[in-house]
Amino acid sequence: MSSSKRVDLKIIIIGALGVGKTSLLHQYVHKKFYEDYRTTLGASILTKMVAVDRTPLKLQIWDTGGQERFRSMVSTFYKGSDGCMLAFDVTDMDSFECLEDWREDFLQKVIPTEQGFPMVVLGNKIDLNDRQVSKETASLWCKEKDIAYFEVSAKNDINVVNAFDTLARQALSRYKGIIENYLTDSIKLTPEDGPKKKCC
Repeated sequence: MSSSKRVDLKIIIIGALGVGKTSLLHQYVHKKFYEDYRTTLGASILTKMVAVDRTPLKLQIWDTGGQERFRSMVSTFYKGSDGCMLAFDVTDMDSFECLEDWREDFLQKVIPTEQGFPMVVLGNKIDLNDRQVSKETASLWCKEKDIAYFEVSAKNDINVVNAFDTLARQALSRYKGIIENYLTDSIKLTPEDGPKKKCC
């Protein structure tokens, strides 16, 4: 890592119940897969230090509950997010079909006017045989929304790091853009127009 200043970014993982959000997070942070997870109630948080383009990042990754009854609670965790990961289970068509609801709910509560917010979609459990959502179907949906799509397996550690790194890079790029705009707006390099006051 370089000596440049560390950037803290908040990443949130959302999606239906049982798609493997917790498994994906633990595979990415701890390089471990556990067969049995309890349902996430509300949200849990893990952190990971990474470097993107020589910039040290501290990723604060929020794993959220996917049960419908927790939806209103989960949406309160959206605030302050720098990136969003939408996850579904390729063996569960319903989990894919509700992606649009999750996406819209997130965008409405976080950045209703911003286009191109850092977001990726993960089709998890590609290690299983009883697939219901084809790669073509998922890719087309993501292409229409201009979102990067990754076929992943939390169990076999396929493409998980690549997906998280891609989102981290998008989030860092957005963060730098916001900082640059803020500095540009704050520093006026040209004198303000208008009549000069005369001194006595």
